[in-house]
Amino acid sequence: MKLKNHMLTYVILALSFTASAQYGSQKKADNLFNKFSFVSAAKVYHHLIEKDFNAQYATRQLADSYAFMRNPDSAVVYYQKAVQQENIPIEYYYNYAQALRGIKDYKTSRTWLKRFKEAGGVIKKDKYLKDSDFITSIYNAKQQYFLADVNFNSKYSDFGAFEKDGIIYFASSKDLGVSTKHVYGWNEEPFLDVYTTGNRSDSIVNHKSKIKGDINSVYHDGPLTISKDGKTMYFSRNDFNKNVLGKDDEGVTHLNIYKATLVDGKWTNVEALGFNSNSYSTGHPALNNDDTKLYFTSDKPGGFGGSDIYYVDINADGTFGTPQNLGNIINTDKNEMFPFVNSENALFFSSDGHPGLGMLDIFGTVSDENNQIKSVINLGVPVNSSKDDFSFFMNDDGLSGFFASNRAGGVGGDDIYAYDRIPQLKIEGTITDATTNAPVPNAVVTLLDSNDNKIADLQTDENGHFEINIDRDTDYKLNTKKDNYIDDSRMVTTKGIANSVTRIKANFVLNPVAKKELPITELYPIYFDFNKYDIRRDGTAELDRIVNLMMNKYPDMVIKIESHTDSRGPSEYNDKLSKERANATYKYLIAHGVDASRITEYNGFGERKLTNDCDGTKNCTEAQHELNRRTQFIVVKME
Repeated sequence: MKLKNHMLTYVILALSFTASAQYGSQKKADNLFNKFSFVSAAKVYHHLIEKDFNAQYATRQLADSYAFMRNPDSAVVYYQKAVQQENIPIEYYYNYAQALRGIKDYKTSRTWLKRFKEAGGVIKKDKYLKDSDFITSIYNAKQQYFLADVNFNSKYSDFGAFEKDGIIYFASSKDLGVSTKHVYGWNEEPFLDVYTTGNRSDSIVNHKSKIKGDINSVYHDGPLTISKDGKTMYFSRNDFNKNVLGKDDEGVTHLNIYKATLVDGKWTNVEALGFNSNSYSTGHPALNNDDTKLYFTSDKPGGFGGSDIYYVDINADGTFGTPQNLGNIINTDKNEMFPFVNSENALFFSSDGHPGLGMLDIFGTVSDENNQIKSVINLGVPVNSSKDDFSFFMNDDGLSGFFASNRAGGVGGDDIYAYDRIPQLKIEGTITDATTNAPVPNAVVTLLDSNDNKIADLQTDENGHFEINIDRDTDYKLNTKKDNYIDDSRMVTTKGIANSVTRIKANFVLNPVAKKELPITELYPIYFDFNKYDIRRDGTAELDRIVNLMMNKYPDMVIKIESHTDSRGPSEYNDKLSKERANATYKYLIAHGVDASRITEYNGFGERKLTNDCDGTKNCTEAQHELNRRTQFIVVKME
């Protein structure tokens, strides 16, 4: 008897683990998506769809992922599925139309654009109307970024914000000096120095906030990047080293990149990099995620024109390889500059050569599964404007960061702007017992859309807690179910919720039903052979025993039947197979005398309720798989 109770507990814990694992997968996919790692995100969204976990949401995200990978053929397939969903956000009509244009199906595209307009959508007559730019149209179908206040800007030039370990580094000409030459050519201002501050709301940033050490000189210094371990810095500076100002044959001083190390809280040991030159500029350094590549801007001879973006390998011994031009997907005959690489190795940069909203615009890049850059995406408003927008930075969460702009309405010439992206919205809650106020673990929480279509099943943890990602501007229904408790449900809406809200609550208090002595542990599962629904001989023995219990010992007992499969095979096929197992079990009991009214339901759950972790991610024995190929019997009532 104790063994059976332990097995039941194990089954419940396994189910909870499976739901938790799928939720973790969705969280991972969304994080990858936010950081432009669309290839990796797409793989996880496929997995979620196969497991039927929040599949409608995953389908929409997968469609967007394929669009941003410049794969309109696959994007169209999933947008077509998405637009059939109830309560689909109307921008997906627009996205579908743009993807159709990407495969040159203009007739169908116009149909869906019409549906978008009839649903209240507004089509912006902007520059992104070429077939090749359909991904930018999709990306900017809804606003991705929202600006936040930065209080440390000055009336002079401030840009190049870079955040590391809670410290914001930035370049500024706020400290008045004897010289007014401005190397970037926007306004005549004092030379740039590097400053630090603790947060973006800090309004007291002065000469005492200058970075400690030997970074700042009497000429321009900044912007910068810092290695993952926080011990190495690369920064831009005028060609000035060891008190010597370098100049080319025409007397012009160019930008160079320098390296410094952190010693006792100060940046020192400044040295120029070997690929610098006094005849052209190298600047705006940026490191990739594992510090093996340094990206930078240069107007060196041999590029595509103006300034181009290059990278150079950083060898294990700290030496550098030969600088490589990033090629014509990134670089144009005009100016590309201010590279930045986020935690998923997605490159961002500024350009006045790619189609944009004005002068310099900020662009993101999309890579394939081999990490080869395939396309660029204009980040759109409000990050970009009709003026210069540059020095983009993204924190590791993919949801916040900085950029600079000289747009109207700022404090000075170039100002730093903080941005936030709309975070994923979660619904969470706790289920408690109405009589004891104790948490109710292992309760089933079903998330449905407004038309009662199931989206996902969850289970509460040991603290009675549950949570799941949901969409904004959508109506939902939550059903709760737990043995020996009265079911409960409620409607939940995310319409009208501010973008700053990341979680909404939905707590439940369940009333227990009157306790009765139920012979739950006397009804044992029966098991099936692989890919079959025939009742085995050992199964008939257990079924005959259940028939005897129901007809002789417990004549008022009512049950329900739940059947399952292992994880092998397609999920749609397993759903069908489990229903056939439930039907075979039901027919056996009825044929042997059990009244049909005493079996309230007989359902199949496919592979969604595994008793162990044999979900296809590990090698399992046949005996382990067999534990999942089962029919279980649940007592509903005794009288």
